[in-house]
Amino acid sequence: MLSSILNRNVFLAATLGMVVLTLWMIFVWVPTETNQGAVYRALFFHVPLAWVSMVSIVGVAIASLAYLRFKDVRWDRLAVAMAETGIVCGALMLLSGMIWARPVWGVWWTGEAKLTTALIMFFIYVAYLMFRAYYPAGAQRHRLAAIIAPVGAIDSVIIYVAADLWQRAHPPLIIGPAAGKEGEFASEFGLTLLISVIAFTMIYAFVASERYRIRAAEDDMAELRKRADALEGAQA
Repeated sequence: MLSSILNRNVFLAATLGMVVLTLWMIFVWVPTETNQGAVYRALFFHVPLAWVSMVSIVGVAIASLAYLRFKDVRWDRLAVAMAETGIVCGALMLLSGMIWARPVWGVWWTGEAKLTTALIMFFIYVAYLMFRAYYPAGAQRHRLAAIIAPVGAIDSVIIYVAADLWQRAHPPLIIGPAAGKEGEFASEFGLTLLISVIAFTMIYAFVASERYRIRAAEDDMAELRKRADALEGAQA
């Protein structure tokens, strides 16, 4: 127990250190982009949030499929924890993208493929969590919810390649295996973006792990309450 708390505190301290470093690099170290001006710094939030949102929905799908395979409730808890954390990242991804788009494109939103598929991913998060919130608790809820998550995983792949498949206003891929020469960038930009992605990934991992721990405690409390009710009924 003590070692677990120490490990959590060490990881939290490392995460906070990465956040401080990231903020310093974004607002102090990296030079201002000539054409876009200071607003381009929003990309150092938008891109990591998009990365975390897509990785998260894939993780939800993997955990859901693992639950269907092994029937272990821990996989279901992990899927829920990642979905609850991922939906926050997805909302911030959309918000940061609009903040960047307004001065650069002149509009808050366009209906192009990458933006639309990102919005669909957000709604998949919403559908997954709303279903779990309103469907009666039990194994059937776990099984049906596990069917929704893989749809989001498929959508995340479409999001990644959408800017190249349907080229419009959104910039082309700048990172990842599918990025071409258009994805090359200055060393300061690239290093800052890399550190930002690492920092946001660490934030996501910490929050999701804490949510998993709380979810496990909630399930234990519900089980104890059920046993107490059963005991009271037997004594009556």
